[in-house]
Amino acid sequence: MSSKPSIPKGTRDFSPVEMIRRDHIFNAIRQVFRLYGYQPIETPAMENLSTLLGKYGEEGDKLLFRILNSGDFMSDITEGELIQRESGKLSAKICEKGLRYDLTVPFARYVVQHQNEIVFPFKRYQIQPVWRADRPQKGRYREFFQCDVDVVGSDSILNEVELIQIIDEVFSRLGLSAIIKLNNRKLLSGIAEYAGTDKVTDVSTALDKFDKIGWEKVKEELIGKNIQEEVVNEFFNVVGVERMNNEQKVSFLNSILLNSEVGKKGLLEITNLLLLLKNLSLKSQIVLDLTLARGLNYYTGAIIEVKSADVSIGSICGGGRYDNLTGIFGLTGVSGVGVSFGADRIYDVMSTLNLFSDEMAHTSAAMIVNFGAAEIYYALKILDELHRNGISAEIYPEPAKMKKQMAYADSRKIPFVVLAGEDEIKSGEVTIKSMGSGEQKRISIGKLSGFILNF
Repeated sequence: MSSKPSIPKGTRDFSPVEMIRRDHIFNAIRQVFRLYGYQPIETPAMENLSTLLGKYGEEGDKLLFRILNSGDFMSDITEGELIQRESGKLSAKICEKGLRYDLTVPFARYVVQHQNEIVFPFKRYQIQPVWRADRPQKGRYREFFQCDVDVVGSDSILNEVELIQIIDEVFSRLGLSAIIKLNNRKLLSGIAEYAGTDKVTDVSTALDKFDKIGWEKVKEELIGKNIQEEVVNEFFNVVGVERMNNEQKVSFLNSILLNSEVGKKGLLEITNLLLLLKNLSLKSQIVLDLTLARGLNYYTGAIIEVKSADVSIGSICGGGRYDNLTGIFGLTGVSGVGVSFGADRIYDVMSTLNLFSDEMAHTSAAMIVNFGAAEIYYALKILDELHRNGISAEIYPEPAKMKKQMAYADSRKIPFVVLAGEDEIKSGEVTIKSMGSGEQKRISIGKLSGFILNF
């Protein structure tokens, strides 16, 4: 007996109900992106590995899904290389492409490749799946959607303000309470300098794991990177001031970063951002979180991360400013900033909080009962009337028993059933039944659409 088919770990099938709910999330995000003037683009699922490698740090590179070259991909591999079994070298020769890890690096490649067609500042959004060879666990998948919004060609802090407004509006529309955490890479560099180390990349990479592995493991990793224990302790004494409010943290940082030029620049940027946000009517909580690092190497300024206030699941949105990303593709001097919404985690949070309405469970507002060949012409007339008025509706395909047709409508969560038998045809009417209450009403075809729309 053959085994049941399956899908790879870290991927999922989505049922019709799940797709309707996911579309609700995508539509809300897309509407807000457009509200702020962002334009849509798409890029291929696979990119040249030369585009992807080296952009996410050493650990990010390990999570790239590589694609074998087509044809005889082993033709250039020598017997000696096979014996040595150096996977890195072998992979470089038999894989020239990979699945995209995120949407930001492909976007940077797009900007450079199409720079003569783009009007700067360029405001774009992109909603597509990405892939990471990560260990699957709750809230972490190998295939998942990102909803990115970025602006490149401007270094104005107003862009960061706008992105935070977008975040606040999206989660407000979805009914989620969000905590927006802010930090600045320059600020982290200044704190590292104050503590006595210039290994900012190592510090940021380790600090990014704080929520997953805790302080002690982060400290162990940094000490393993040949950073002295007293330096590590001093660094954590600064970033661990979580009992202070935003203003107190800014005041504290002002007192310790007097001799760090990069630190003072980062502090000025975060201070100005917090002042601008204070004048807006945001619904989300804004927190200056000095432990926030965002492990990706390309961030250079403000960094942003959003968490649900009600469900513990990790970040549901994140991003920041990157001043040098297009430079690695040959286009220098183009600053950018953006954030990415994790649609899959947002879905999980909304499911946990039961925020999806029952109306999202159906795709048809009405089903017309099939009484047989004699009545089908009248039924098609009714269907046409409903469709012309923008109402989703369908006819049951066979003249099955009434019980079967009603069971189908009930299982599909269709709210109304329309009956048009011999009596209704004679009078030019229909009988409409509410599947929720069981109530029935006889009305003319001309009033049917209005009844459904206004129910």
